[in-house]
Amino acid sequence: MAYRITDACVNCGACEGECPTNAISEKNDARWIDPDKCIDCGSCAAVCPTEAIVAG
Repeated sequence: MAYRITDACVNCGACEGECPTNAISEKNDARWIDPDKCIDCGSCAAVCPTEAIVAG
């Protein structure tokens, strides 16, 4: 199951550069994870300063 970004996101962009499949992009002034590209590696969650990225 793909990771997702919660409302705790402050749109800092730290996660986007860590994603090996480029599944994270900016959409409507927030970061968004494309579930079709996410490989569930958790790299994005590991660098999120607000712990806004969760599995599922």
